[in-house]
Amino acid sequence: MRMFRKTGVPVLVCALLILPAAAPGQAAGPPGRAAAPASDGPDPIDFAVVVDQSESLSDEDLAREVEAASLITQGEISARSRAAVIGFGSSEKPGQSPVSEVCALTTADTAGRQRLSDCVQQLAHRDDKKTGPGTDFPAAVRQAVDRLAEKSDKETPKVVFLLTDGRLDVSDSPEYGTDGANRQANGAKRLTEELARARRESVQIWPLGFGDSIDRAALTRMAEGGFRNGCADVPDAAPKMRVVDSSAQIDKALQETFAAARCARVAHGTVGKPPADLSVTIPPIATDGSLTVSKHDPKVTVTYYDPKGRRVPTQGEFDGSAFETSGQDGPVEALRVKNPLPGKWRIRIEAPEGHRDREVAVRAIWQGRLRSAVTLSPASPRPGEEAVVEVRMQTRRGVVITDPEQLNGIRVSARMTGAGFDPVVVPLADGGKKPDESAKDARYAGRFTVPATASGELRLTTEMTAPGITSDRRPLHARVSQGPPVLTAGLSVDRGDVHPGQTVSGTLDVTNNDSGPHTLRLSLADQPPGSALRISPATVNAAPGGSSTPFTVTLGPDVPLGELSGRITVTDLGDGGRVVDNVFLGVRVTAEPTLWDRWWWAFTGAALLLCALAAVVAVRLRAGARRRDLSGVRLELRAEGQRPDTLTVRAGQSPGGEFLFGVGRSGGGAPALRRGGGSQAYRLRRTAAGQLLLKPPGGPERAIGQGQPAGLADGFELVVGDARTASGTGRSGRDGQGRGQGGGPFGRRRVPGPRAPRPQGSSDRTGPRGGRTRGEPSAAPPRRGTTPPDPNF
Repeated sequence: MRMFRKTGVPVLVCALLILPAAAPGQAAGPPGRAAAPASDGPDPIDFAVVVDQSESLSDEDLAREVEAASLITQGEISARSRAAVIGFGSSEKPGQSPVSEVCALTTADTAGRQRLSDCVQQLAHRDDKKTGPGTDFPAAVRQAVDRLAEKSDKETPKVVFLLTDGRLDVSDSPEYGTDGANRQANGAKRLTEELARARRESVQIWPLGFGDSIDRAALTRMAEGGFRNGCADVPDAAPKMRVVDSSAQIDKALQETFAAARCARVAHGTVGKPPADLSVTIPPIATDGSLTVSKHDPKVTVTYYDPKGRRVPTQGEFDGSAFETSGQDGPVEALRVKNPLPGKWRIRIEAPEGHRDREVAVRAIWQGRLRSAVTLSPASPRPGEEAVVEVRMQTRRGVVITDPEQLNGIRVSARMTGAGFDPVVVPLADGGKKPDESAKDARYAGRFTVPATASGELRLTTEMTAPGITSDRRPLHARVSQGPPVLTAGLSVDRGDVHPGQTVSGTLDVTNNDSGPHTLRLSLADQPPGSALRISPATVNAAPGGSSTPFTVTLGPDVPLGELSGRITVTDLGDGGRVVDNVFLGVRVTAEPTLWDRWWWAFTGAALLLCALAAVVAVRLRAGARRRDLSGVRLELRAEGQRPDTLTVRAGQSPGGEFLFGVGRSGGGAPALRRGGGSQAYRLRRTAAGQLLLKPPGGPERAIGQGQPAGLADGFELVVGDARTASGTGRSGRDGQGRGQGGGPFGRRRVPGPRAPRPQGSSDRTGPRGGRTRGEPSAAPPRRGTTPPDPNF
C-alpha cells in the first residue's frame, strides 16, 4: 500500500495512456446524419380483436383481455391500418345481444389509436342485462367479418384475432333451436357457414385460447376455415390456433400472433417494477416499429431514450425518425417510430407511491420494409439472351443490409414483365454458386433467359418473402436490344474503405463500333438519402473505337457509415437513352480517422517512454524518502546527574523527513522528551545524503553526528542514534511508546566491578531519575567531547 501511494499516480497515468493502444484504429467517429423519414410506410391491415366475455371469465381474466387487446391496437405500426374491438357472449333473454362492439372500425393514426385506447377499456365491464353468459362463436365471427368487409380495399389483409377461455355454448340461446342439444348442433353448423363466408371475404381467423377448458379441435377448425393466404408465402404467416395456460400469458401470445399475421417481428425486452430502467433492442433491419409498454396502471409514466442515450419526443421528428405516442392514460402505452435508430432503447418507468406493485413489460413490434437495388447484366439484353439479375437491400436510412443473419429465412425473387411474353419469375440466391459471386454476403443473384418474343420495355420487380420483411417493390426498367449493339460499355469501381467527403475512383471502358461519336451519361441511382453523392464527369464523349475514361464519385459529408448504397448507370443518349451498363458502388464508408488513429504508434511510444521515466522518478523519490525517513531513530536526553530519557521515532511520525520534539519536565521535575512541542519545538531532519540536522527554536540549523552529544538549552545534551544501525543494543522502552532509559550506545551502562568511593560529603540520596540530589554541586569536571551549550538556545 505504501508503495502504491508513492508510485500509484504515474502507474495509473501510464495505464490510461497505454490501454487505447490495444485497439488502434477502432475508435469510431460520429455516425453520419440520418436521412429524413421517407413518405412510404408499412402496408396497412384491417383487423378486429374479438374478446370472450362469457360468464366463465373472472374479473382478472377480463382485465387481462383488455390489456391484450390494447397491446395490439396501440402497437400497430401502420397509421393507415384500421382496427375494431368486439366483445361477445350469448343472447338468452329479451334485450340481450351476443356481441358488443366497443370500438368501431377506426383508422390507427395518432388520434385513432388514442380513441382505441379509451374505448377498449369498456370490455372490462360486463353487463348481464345486455349480454348473456354463453359463448356464441358464430355471432362473434359474423360481426367481425361484417365490419372488416365494409368499405375494404381488396389489397389490404383482413384479420380476426379471437380470444376465448372456453368452447361453443349456445345451449340456452333460443336463436339456435328449441332445446339444448339442437341448439349446440345448429350453432356448430352456423359457425361452419360463417367461416365459409370469412373465406369468401378473404378474412383470416387467428384463435387464441387460454385456460384448461379449451376445445382445441374447434379452434383449429376456425383457423383453417377462414382465409388461408397470409401476408407472405411462409408457414408462420398462415392462420393457426394457439393455446396458453392462463390469461396471464395472453398479452405476450397475442402480440406474437399479431406479428405473425401482419408479417412483423416481436423483440421482447426487460421487465421490472417502477421506478426502473427497462430496455429493448431494435435491429438495424427494422424500418417501422412500436415500443409497447404494458404498464397496467395509467399512473405509470414512461420516458423513452434512443440508443445514443437521448430523450426522444413523444410526438414529432428527431434525427431522421418520426414519433407518435398513444395510450398514456390506458393500461398499455406505445411509441410508434418510423425509421428507428437501431440498438438498445431505454425506457424509464416511474410511478407515485401506491402504484408500484405490478411488473411492467417492454416489447417492440417491428417490420423491415426494405428498398431493393437491382442491376441487370447485360443492361439491355437481346431476345433469347441470357442475363443476370443481382439484388441487394437497404433501409430508408440508407443502411445496406450486409449481415445475412438479419435475413434468415428470406426468399428473394425477381419478377420480369414486358411486352410479348408472360411474366417470368427468377429465383435469386446467396449461396455462392454462379452467378452469385460470394455466399452469405446479403447479395442475391439469379440467371434467366429473355424470352425470344420479348420486345420493347422490360420491368424487373424484386419480391421478398420472410416474416418481418417486406419489399418496396420498386421496379427496374430496362429495354430489349434488337440486333448486335453498336456500342458496349463496362464500368469498374475501385473497392475499399472511404471516408465522408472523399472520392471513389472508377473507369468507364467503351467500345464504339459506330462511325461517329456517342454521348454517354453517367448517373447515380438508389443512393442513400442525404448522402449528396456526385459523379464527375457526368457525360463522356465516346469516339469511334475503344476508349477508357476515369471518373470519380464524391461523397457528401453526411453520408451514412457502412457499405455505401447506390449504383452507377451509363446510358447512351445517341441511342434513345438505352442503358448500356450498371454497377453497384460496393465501397465501405468509415469514419474519418481521428488524431489517435493516425498517430497511435507515436502516442504509444511516448506513453511508454513517460511510463519508464515516471517509474525511474518514482523509484528515486521513494529511495530518497526512505533515506530521509527518521523511523527508528532514537533520541536520548542527557543532563548532568540525571538518568537519561529516550524517545524513538516511530513509522509515520516524520513526514517529509522531519521530526518535531520538545524538552520539558515531568510532574516530579525530571527532564523528559516529548513529541511535538509547539512554538518551542526542536526540529530534527535527515537529508537525502543521510546527514542529520537539528534546528532549535529560534536558532539556526546545524549538523549533528550520530552518537555525538549536541548541546541544548538549560544545560541539556541530545544524543541521536539510528536503531537501523544499532538495533538490539538497548532495552525496550519502558511504556511501549518508544521511550526508555539507559542501555545501548546512548545510556550510561554500569560496568560490573567494585564501586568507586564516593567523594567526602556525598550522600547516598539520589534524585528521582537516579542522578544527584537537586542542587548538589558537581564534583566531576565536564566530560571530554561535550559540546558547550549554544548561546542561541
